[in-house]
Amino acid sequence: MEMIETGEATAILPAGNHHSPVKVFGTEAIRATFDELCLQQAINSRTAPGVTQVVLNPDAHCGYGAPIGCVLASPTHVYPGPVGYDIKCSMSLLQTDLPADAVSTREIRRELIHAICRRIPTGMGKGARDVPKSRKVDEKLGAAAMCEGASSDVLAKLGIPTSWAERCEDAFHRGHDDSVDSLRQRLYELRQGRVFNKFRERVQQLGSYGGGNHFGECEVVDVVDQPEARATAEVFGLRDGHVAFLSHCGSRGIGHRLATGQFRALEAKFDQWGIPYPGNDKQLVHAPLGTPEADAYLDDMALGANFATVNHLLINQLVLEAFQEVIPGTQGTLVYFISHNIARQEIVDNRPTWVHRKGATRAFPAGHHALRQTPFADTGHPILLPGNPQAGSSVMVASEGARESCYSVNHGAGRMLGRRRAIKELDQKTVDDSFTDADILTNCRRYPKDEAPAAYKDFDEVLRSVEKAGLATEVARLRARFVIKDASDADD
Repeated sequence: MEMIETGEATAILPAGNHHSPVKVFGTEAIRATFDELCLQQAINSRTAPGVTQVVLNPDAHCGYGAPIGCVLASPTHVYPGPVGYDIKCSMSLLQTDLPADAVSTREIRRELIHAICRRIPTGMGKGARDVPKSRKVDEKLGAAAMCEGASSDVLAKLGIPTSWAERCEDAFHRGHDDSVDSLRQRLYELRQGRVFNKFRERVQQLGSYGGGNHFGECEVVDVVDQPEARATAEVFGLRDGHVAFLSHCGSRGIGHRLATGQFRALEAKFDQWGIPYPGNDKQLVHAPLGTPEADAYLDDMALGANFATVNHLLINQLVLEAFQEVIPGTQGTLVYFISHNIARQEIVDNRPTWVHRKGATRAFPAGHHALRQTPFADTGHPILLPGNPQAGSSVMVASEGARESCYSVNHGAGRMLGRRRAIKELDQKTVDDSFTDADILTNCRRYPKDEAPAAYKDFDEVLRSVEKAGLATEVARLRARFVIKDASDADD
């Protein structure tokens, strides 16, 4: 499979005579990181029923059915694969009023790590019962979070500032008929079956990180020294040379069970009706809009997405409380919360279309109609892109050229090494020493080798691809001071 270069950081991947090609964004060096399976998954996705566009971003690598780091657009069908198992896996950024030197000493950073870990559990299956200072969530509040998302009532009960909902890409999601009632009915049905037979335990994961690539990271904000970047940073609420906190997590076990149930249900329908799988890949099951199967998927996705939203906002509140315990008087505000595993209905080519972003981030520029009456109408919204602790992470803003990518960019650096290969090939002492040399603390006795910086693509080249393709520009770089991850071998 050969990509055809169309620019310094753009290319196309032919998908057959009857389909427009896959759009590819990445420099030559980045395109060389796309293996054959990743490209084949992109072609399978492009030729699947109802699909009108597929985009490969610089961080693309093979995933379930569709590549991670891709965008799939369809006006007629919904696809669980190009959303994935971790429904609404997302990024959020909390900006504090602390100057960088407030976290300069290792002693203070270690205290902050302990204070955060006393409030926010990490790892598979972990929830509020596993740490002493978490929020205890009962079944009623958990159900409300899933059905209402970041409603004023839910946020107030959890002690989260209600104004933070205004800093969310989507503060809530509704059911297939744009109502909350359909979600309440769907959740009732799921709780009667086997999907949520331990509902009380599962909702207690609200306010927790998962395993794998999920993390919390203390940052120092380094705003790009250009007038336009400084002006945009001010609108975003970023403070140059000050401490911020970046979080990456999703809908935890709730979302995974919802997605698993949907894959199984749709596979059973395909087998019952004798429908061929696109590319012979079961992970590309789908449902035409308006069918009971599509309605059920949209409802389940919304339930998982609402849980993920409240999970992130609660994490940020708990992080702020941890900072206030260690450094009394600390103030903090939410910069933004944005997803990279979700399907959203947007206007594409003047037509309502379900844009599936699998490991891809929405990128609306200044003047986009969807940003009217938001704080970002004149700038574009913040794009939060994690790189790795040693290369830093980035806050970007979309350019007009993002129209070419369905208003999407990558969701981070993207994997270079699979988890098993990273664990086999990377040296544990070298990984741990690299964090010591960079003066970056972690909560891990041994940093997970499958999450080491060397397991990921060159982040600077990824960002260069985005800028050279005309998709977005960098507003600030985030420099890590400490990292919180799941130290076990579990993968989310």
